[in-house]
Amino acid sequence: MDWNQIIQNTIRAAIGVDAIYFAIAALGLNIQFGYTGLVNFGQAAFMACGSYGLGMTAQYFGIGLWWGIPLGIVFVIVLALIVGIPTLRLRADYLAIVTIATAEIVRLFVRSVKLRNIFGGTEGISNFSREYRDLNPFEPGKTYGFAPFKFSGYTLITVLIGWVLVGVFAFLVWQLMRSPWGRVIKGIREDEDAVRSLGKNVYAYKMQSLVIGGIIGMFAGMILSLDRGSVQPDNYSRDVTFYILTALVLGGLAKVSGSIFGSMLFWVIFVLSDNVLRELTRNGPIRIGDFTVIQSTQVGAVNYMFVGLGLMLLMAYRPQGIFGNKQEMALDGR
Repeated sequence: MDWNQIIQNTIRAAIGVDAIYFAIAALGLNIQFGYTGLVNFGQAAFMACGSYGLGMTAQYFGIGLWWGIPLGIVFVIVLALIVGIPTLRLRADYLAIVTIATAEIVRLFVRSVKLRNIFGGTEGISNFSREYRDLNPFEPGKTYGFAPFKFSGYTLITVLIGWVLVGVFAFLVWQLMRSPWGRVIKGIREDEDAVRSLGKNVYAYKMQSLVIGGIIGMFAGMILSLDRGSVQPDNYSRDVTFYILTALVLGGLAKVSGSIFGSMLFWVIFVLSDNVLRELTRNGPIRIGDFTVIQSTQVGAVNYMFVGLGLMLLMAYRPQGIFGNKQEMALDGR
């Protein structure tokens, strides 16, 4: 078993693009779910707003790539209003059902055949990131750094920009939660009726939380699309939201550090498990007598089983996550 390669792959995953866009999306979801108590299972839809905002600028509107940021914000606000106006008076499970349905509606909408000329259908949008590539000071085909911190020139600039954005949004969320606005939304999470009795417009604060968290999640979608060089609708399936939620719970709800380190740890566990299983099955299936324990084609499914088992153990022995505390998990689920 090549432990050197396994460790390198694991460390690279902990600081790579996947961990970055998970961390940004988790910061946005933390505002909605961790701090405000909005059970949002549709964060992938807000990520898609960012990706398609970028993709549609150069592909269809013929304007600069950076116009994708305000366009993505417009998409997020429109989506938040469509989702929030009729549903933010709902609580807990009802809101969760609506948001997960909305994310699926968005995904099926952008991949539909009838709207192929606008959103690219199942193939998505590509060839939109040339302006971003031209600004890259590193040679795209050259490798920089040293093992395990070794990336191609194109990936390296995305990693650097991504971690800068993580730092900016982490500081922003931290400051927001220390402000009077942050104290109000945490009060809404604990008991919205008490907050309403103090004369606060709970509905407006919830809408603001949904929009702000969605805009942060939008940047996660942008980082993902710039790294892939394309916008694919199936990259924003409901699974993505649940993985990001898993990373958030792993790190700890209502903790800025939990969003970041939980995302990194999620990919450490995921990649480490995957690499170990592939090394074990590289020379054939693992057998006990005539019984086949696992073969190479089953590695992916077994890896997800391990991730699920790990989450179950976490919920049993430390439900507040690694950096969280139980007091911050008191959601008003009435």
